[in-house]
Amino acid sequence: MVDDLFSGDDDRAEAAALQISELGQAAINPLLEKFETANADHRWWAVRALARFDQTEAEEAIYHALTDMDESVRQCAALAIREQPTPAAIPILIEILQDCDRLLARLAGDALVAIGIPAAQALINAMQSKNSGVRMEATRALAKIESDQAIPCLYNALDDPSPWVNFWAEVGLQNLGMEMVFFKA
Repeated sequence: MVDDLFSGDDDRAEAAALQISELGQAAINPLLEKFETANADHRWWAVRALARFDQTEAEEAIYHALTDMDESVRQCAALAIREQPTPAAIPILIEILQDCDRLLARLAGDALVAIGIPAAQALINAMQSKNSGVRMEATRALAKIESDQAIPCLYNALDDPSPWVNFWAEVGLQNLGMEMVFFKA
C-alpha cells in the first residue's frame, strides 16, 4: 500500500490513502519518513494518508506540514485538520489566516470551524486584525461556529469597512437568532 501511495498514479494513491490506516502503527513510520524528502508530491500524499490515523505522531506531522515550504502540502494539512479537528491546532491555524494564499486561509478557517467553540475566542481576537482578509475569514468562521460569545464582536463587525466582513457578521447574527428586524412605525 505504501508503494501505491507514492506511485505517481493518483487513483492508486488515493485508494491506498483511504486504506493505509488499516495497517495501524506499522504504516506511520514509512509515512513520516516522506517528510524528509524534497519531493512535495510525496509529502502531500504522506499528509493525505496520515489524516486517516488517530495517533499523536500523525497529528504532529500534520501540524508540521502546516509550515511546509510547498503551498499544496500546507493546503492538504489544513484539510486534514478539518477531518480530524483538535484544539491544539488553533494557534497555527489563526496564524495561517494571514497567509497571502487565500485558499490556504480559507481552508484554515474551515478547520477552525470544524474545531468549533474552542476556537471562538482566538477567532474573536483575530477580528481585530488590520488585514481585511483575516477579519473576513475570522468572521466567516464565527458565523458558522455559532458561539454566543461572538455576538458583541459580530455586532461590531457590522461597521467594518469590508463588505465581506459585514456579510458574514450578518450571517452569524442570523444563525444565532440575533438578526435585525425592521418594521413600519
